[in-house]
Amino acid sequence: MKRLLAIELQKVWKNRSSRIITISYFVLLSMIALIATFKISLGRFQIKFADEGIFNFPFIWHFNSFIAIYGKPFLGIIIVSMISNEYSYGTLKQNLIDGMTKKEFILSKFYTSVLFALVSTTFVFIVSLILGLIYSSYNEIGIIFSEMEYLFAYFISLVCFSCMCIFIGILVKRSAFALGFIGLWLILECILVYSGLGFPKELKGFLPMEAMSRLLIEPFTKLSTVRTVGQLAGVKEVRDYAVHFSTVMIVLAWTAVFIFSSYKLIEKRDL
Repeated sequence: MKRLLAIELQKVWKNRSSRIITISYFVLLSMIALIATFKISLGRFQIKFADEGIFNFPFIWHFNSFIAIYGKPFLGIIIVSMISNEYSYGTLKQNLIDGMTKKEFILSKFYTSVLFALVSTTFVFIVSLILGLIYSSYNEIGIIFSEMEYLFAYFISLVCFSCMCIFIGILVKRSAFALGFIGLWLILECILVYSGLGFPKELKGFLPMEAMSRLLIEPFTKLSTVRTVGQLAGVKEVRDYAVHFSTVMIVLAWTAVFIFSSYKLIEKRDL
């Protein structure tokens, strides 16, 4: 595993575009701290996020994981570019000539995706812990380290999305077309889930993008001011914010499907 990771990380770091995008991705994650300065006006209500307790433990784990997941497209660009460069620069064929098996090739991409997801999750954990220790009204150990399942949901969502990008990158080969394909996939799922075309409600949660989105339900309606505004507007929706085991299993199943399908594509192709 170390050998495969070393090969992949060297490819990423030596490619200028991948290096810039990777650095930008982690800079973006670190900017979560700027949310403390944000203000929103809702009629006569003003919401300053820092005053709403968003950095209170354990709410901060949910909030920051949800915000950080929107950096996922950057990770997708890194993964798709990584696959595209294999074809553009002929490194895939060279690796196979040098003795790397097709299985090892797919595993190297998978290991790299897991590593990126793990580093991203650790990064969000550290930033959230620092912000929480500075701003949170609660400092009991039991409270600080409760509800951390949201970080786990963030991690497996990144892994699944990365594996999806690996599959599409291998399927399409060209980064621009691959990213366009991912965009079309997202649009198609949105149409199936939200358009009212009659797609079975029971099956919506089994779609890959939808399943990933259900891992981290938006946390904003937990905020007291938002709930007050909703009650004044006559909205009494009660949301389920939990990370459900069934959703986790669906996402993990799609992760396996994407990796297995990627391997089958590589295995059948004459490279």
